Amino acid sequence: MYDIWNLDPLYKGFDDPSYLADRKALEQVVGELDAFSQTMAGRVPADVLTEGIRLLERLSRLANKLLTYATLRQAADTAQPECGSQVGMLMAIYGGCAGADAAFRDYCAKLPNLMELVDSVEALQPYRFLFDNIAQGSRYLLPGKGEEIMARMQLSGSNAWSDLQQYLTSTVPVSYRGGQTTLSEIRNLASDPDASVRKDAYDAELACYSSIRDSVAFALNSIKLETLNDCALRGYASPLERTLKEAHMSRGTLDAMLEAMEEYLPVFRKYLRRKAEILGYQNGLPWYELFAPMGKASEKFTPEQARGYLVNLFAGFDPELSRLIADAFDHGWIDFFPRPGKSGGAFCADVEALGESRILTNFDGSFSAIITLAHELGHAFHNLCILPHLPLNRDYSMPLAETASTFNECVVMAAAIQSAGSDAQRLLLIESQLQDATQIICDIYSRYLFEAAVFDRRSEEFLNADALCALMLDAQKRSYGDALDYSQPHPYMWICKSHYYGPTFYNFPYAFGGLFARGLYARYQQEGDAFVPKYKDLLYTTTIATAEDTAKVADIDLTDKNFWRSALQTIADQVELFCRLTA
Repeated sequence: MYDIWNLDPLYKGFDDPSYLADRKALEQVVGELDAFSQTMAGRVPADVLTEGIRLLERLSRLANKLLTYATLRQAADTAQPECGSQVGMLMAIYGGCAGADAAFRDYCAKLPNLMELVDSVEALQPYRFLFDNIAQGSRYLLPGKGEEIMARMQLSGSNAWSDLQQYLTSTVPVSYRGGQTTLSEIRNLASDPDASVRKDAYDAELACYSSIRDSVAFALNSIKLETLNDCALRGYASPLERTLKEAHMSRGTLDAMLEAMEEYLPVFRKYLRRKAEILGYQNGLPWYELFAPMGKASEKFTPEQARGYLVNLFAGFDPELSRLIADAFDHGWIDFFPRPGKSGGAFCADVEALGESRILTNFDGSFSAIITLAHELGHAFHNLCILPHLPLNRDYSMPLAETASTFNECVVMAAAIQSAGSDAQRLLLIESQLQDATQIICDIYSRYLFEAAVFDRRSEEFLNADALCALMLDAQKRSYGDALDYSQPHPYMWICKSHYYGPTFYNFPYAFGGLFARGLYARYQQEGDAFVPKYKDLLYTTTIATAEDTAKVADIDLTDKNFWRSALQTIADQVELFCRLTA
């Protein structure tokens, strides 16, 4: 029952007549959009806007359904060549509309009374935020057929390099204790209760990278150079500026958050140094001990037990969320276990065509795996909250994408700590939460520093594997400080983290989500059940407002450093408790 997710409600296969019909329909709507873009001049503007939106809605529905199916099939088995071929074919078809889409956006942006027109046509009014962004972002569009050319070139450029990284990391053989395993499985051993297992797994992981490091370095260099060139052509000052504009987030918010994080780095270093002392290390914590459990977990969960635990727990927060979790387990939304060829890590995909989600995880039965499930189910709940929106209003920005997922983590951890039967169990849970908090602050900050350094140097030079390792170690030292033992570091984090091979600066959104969710959870603790409708309204708002305006739904000012400090202080309080419990 709990193994591979069920994609049959979308299509039965790539030869399914429905799949082939939808692919043909996608080609047709791309053609219609292209023809439409060439006839906009001279027509009544309100009619142009209405027809353009109608075509883009059709395009969105078809492309989302087809690409979701193909990419989920590919993630479940990256070694299956047909999946990659279908993804490439669909992207090529979809890329054919880039020029027409750019022409429509350019037409809209040049209308002197655009927003008046939007307000005067009932069908367009829900898209006010979309049109406002079109007007603001038009200056970054490439002229003529530039958008279409860029979209097509990305198929054999950044998209292909990203696929290469995913393929290599999901198929690289890892030799471990006389046998062979996968990278996902070996990285899962980082939290094993046996110290010798953690150390051997770490050694095996680092050893496996030697066979793929040069290939992945070429992938990373190519993706980042393409990003730099794309930003220069469009007129962005930097990739970071582009990321912030696409995220509908101000630099003031980012700076306030990062500055608060820097202030609190000593708190996390204190926790890590104390953990090192407890485990018997004198010169800081070795990398392979970051996820060492402080004590032994009382049980392992089966998927059935995970279902019961999460359904019952969230029933006390919101019945709608609890029902969604039950549906996810009962109707094949989740792909649970590691296997050769399956993508590592975990993610949640919004399957808009079904009003459902699909979740990939590499479940090992640990409580950490329960937290991961809760995290991804938070994404699924977010997807449910934005489902009432029209098709073009269902994209939330990267920073806000981690809000519901991390909020779910807060709910699970708070309940687990409260119900702990002993100080030892309580310590285990608190330390587990501190592990996660350290990841979203120290590790994410190091990733941000690393990516910024790569962009800074990539415009002038090719960064080989040794150079990338050096940049990664420097970023880790700046973030973790004296808390780690750098004689046993992890210079290859740039290989195993897929975030570097997708959206630019997909790192700080995790810190944002983690801290924002902590702030929201604190409000829930203060307000109780009355907060839940406000929380759902906030999630609904994420696709039609800036990050700052979304936060205002909960009366939060994101540019105020004190908000971020208040969220970080909740972690600092846990560090103090951890130190007292281990005194």
